[in-house]
Amino acid sequence: MLLSGQGGTGILGGTFDPVHTGHLILAQEAMEKLDLSRILFIPCNQPPHKSAVRLTAARHRLAMLEMAIEGNPAFEASDIEIRRGGVSYAVDTLRALSGQAQSPENVFIIGADTLPELHLWHEIETVLTLCRFAAFGRPGYIENFREENINLPPPWPERLMGDLHPGRLIEISSSDIRHRLAEGWGIRYLVPPEVEMYIAEHNLYAS
Repeated sequence: MLLSGQGGTGILGGTFDPVHTGHLILAQEAMEKLDLSRILFIPCNQPPHKSAVRLTAARHRLAMLEMAIEGNPAFEASDIEIRRGGVSYAVDTLRALSGQAQSPENVFIIGADTLPELHLWHEIETVLTLCRFAAFGRPGYIENFREENINLPPPWPERLMGDLHPGRLIEISSSDIRHRLAEGWGIRYLVPPEVEMYIAEHNLYAS
């Protein structure tokens, strides 16, 4: 039986470089399926496992995110990791959020393809005690996903499998958007119009 997330906050982290329609659809779907009251988008300052990746300036990523979610009162952007600086670890963010006691439950939203990599997260067993994790996977992926694919000790594989949900098949990625822009191709419908305009105005991702 799944835990109830009614009234809770969904946490969606990432580089958001740039934010795209797939992020927004995932957030909305998670909010509805998990009975959440809001979604907190948290752009990282520096991802732990992508230290060599050159990120767009945090101010641009945050500005695009704020534009993308404007008009949806249930969506909120947080600069908590940007303000903290350095490498962004989920454990630090969740400790800070749990101390704020803003909702009865925090639910960390991830893609199902992240589950086999969770054991690599900094202080992952502490992270798992700080909030509930809900994973969303594309059709065909979660049906073939097995508990043994999660490289964590009991009871975590069973608990995580109990919060595995089917998601929509949306083949949009930030890396593909950056590639298209570098090639001079269009990104209409891949990102919100406001984000597309911001990217053009600031000449982001050009080759």
